[in-house]
Amino acid sequence: MAQITALAVSETVRVDARRVGDIVNELGETAAQNVIGLALEQLASALTATDQAIKHDDLAAAVGHADRLARLAWQIGLLSLAGVAMDLGGCAERRDLASLAAVRARLMRVGNRSLTEIWDRAGIA
Repeated sequence: MAQITALAVSETVRVDARRVGDIVNELGETAAQNVIGLALEQLASALTATDQAIKHDDLAAAVGHADRLARLAWQIGLLSLAGVAMDLGGCAERRDLASLAAVRARLMRVGNRSLTEIWDRAGIA
């Protein structure tokens, strides 16, 4: 009988703490929390839109949503998320469906972890 081993998938997310700090220093804590909160809503929306586009085999839309997601992520210092979103856009542009499936799963893991991480760092309640 074959043995099956479950592999735990853990994604480390990189957050540019300096970028988050710059936002807080520029805007003040309250305004920064509002701006970051709004950015998180837009990121969550872009993440969902990217996933839905792939689910519906609309690769052109997936590229556009992934690009928007990457730009938003860079703006608030979510480096891992930005990188994975760019990778997904590249897979979709090349129509590399095997890679796209793997990167899509990674995008969802990194996206969820990144949103939680920045939410916690910014102290948004």
